[in-house]
Amino acid sequence: MGAAFDEAFEAPGSPRPHYAGLVAGFNAYGSHEFRRRRALIDLTLRNQGITFTVYGDAQGTERTFPFDPFPRVIPAHEWAHLEAGLIQRVRALNLFLRDIYFEQEILKDERVPRHLVLKHPHFRPQMRGVALPYGAYTHVVGCDLIRDEAGTYRVLEDNLRSPSGVSYMLINRTVMARTFPKLMMGCRVRPISHYSTALFECLQSLSPRDVSEPTIVVLTPGQYNSAYYEHSYLAQQMGVELVEGRDLYCDEGRVWMRTTQGRRQVDVIYRRIDDDFLDPLTFRPDSALGVPGLMDVYRSGRVALANAVGTGVADDKAMYAFVPEMIRYYLGEAPLLPNVETYLGSDPERLPYILENAERLVIKEVGGAGGYGMLVGSEVDAAAREAFLKRVRANPGNYIAQPIVALSTHPTYFPDSGVLEPCHVDLRPYILFGETPVVMPGGLTRVALKRGSLVVNSSQGGGSKDTWVLDDGADDEELENPSEEGGR
Repeated sequence: MGAAFDEAFEAPGSPRPHYAGLVAGFNAYGSHEFRRRRALIDLTLRNQGITFTVYGDAQGTERTFPFDPFPRVIPAHEWAHLEAGLIQRVRALNLFLRDIYFEQEILKDERVPRHLVLKHPHFRPQMRGVALPYGAYTHVVGCDLIRDEAGTYRVLEDNLRSPSGVSYMLINRTVMARTFPKLMMGCRVRPISHYSTALFECLQSLSPRDVSEPTIVVLTPGQYNSAYYEHSYLAQQMGVELVEGRDLYCDEGRVWMRTTQGRRQVDVIYRRIDDDFLDPLTFRPDSALGVPGLMDVYRSGRVALANAVGTGVADDKAMYAFVPEMIRYYLGEAPLLPNVETYLGSDPERLPYILENAERLVIKEVGGAGGYGMLVGSEVDAAAREAFLKRVRANPGNYIAQPIVALSTHPTYFPDSGVLEPCHVDLRPYILFGETPVVMPGGLTRVALKRGSLVVNSSQGGGSKDTWVLDDGADDEELENPSEEGGR
């Protein structure tokens, strides 16, 4: 593993051109003013109850989401490349999902192993032949990007079922705009406040009924879910109802919502419930979270679901290895954003390499998430590696491995030292895919707040930063120095 790419500085004390205005602005505040404003940010987040949940933690589950006020900056030309690559990738993934639930041409041509799809736990035979608007299966996507030691952006993971974190992206921007308004204006940052409107329009376009105001709801598992804050926040921002399964029922071939004014037909469900719990008559019969009969209404085309049932087959860590091939197969194009090299435990030619080189690899469960079910080989001792590899030997198909990549670093403020220190980061941009694909200019930059850690997940001690995509022309111009803001 080589030295990490520094996002903000070309050399100590020498910021990259697109960071020059930001660094000058922060220097103008002075340490006292910076600490004062950071304390106000912490107070705002606590007062607004911006939290996440960590399951199984003896210290308590509810946490204020950690936020670092030194934002990540992406110049316009870099973002144009990322935007094009993300749209390309999501187009190919949607074509793949449609194909495997209809003709299965990619399987017949042996470009993706048949068993990886048809025996996948998230492949849903109930979706065979179900036509969806615009051929779109995954309408809200969060792709995790990293930068390697050379500064090349790579896709680390595709989140196609129910990607979380977008509320923190929006809150981060709101907090920064209130705390450092002139600094943000001086840097000419592209807005993201239209996300809720764009999400609403995307969902609205899926309505099976031709009505001017289709009924859209956000379906949540309830207040004990780790992302409940996000569910309620997005419903409030879109001006739609936040519902649980008990608030909906199926009758006369349609989905209805119970209201104080009587029942109301539901057209679009933005569901934040996994497939298994969505309809107890089709999937898990013990589920109390879903809506009995929902799948029959969905298959008949009388209600839309975002994201579609069965998208999970395309977003696990084994299928990820084949996305570049999907792009070439369906679009006839070279991938604009490369993957991280990936070894499948199910491949008998690769398994010995994984087992013999674990100290140089990150080994992950195929269906793992949140930083769980993974081993960073260089960060544990031989005994811990061997204990993990015992599980890999027992079920090799459940694991993939990747080289340890030194994720790029970014200046991050540590209150205990009072200085900025380099911490590893990744980036989760959000893509809306309906009638027209939309990529929000920015995303959620996640930061590993444990010194030296490569794990950015909030459940593993990570936090987040605002992500500033500069407007066209701002890359090459000398940005306004907003020093007067910090001097008051």
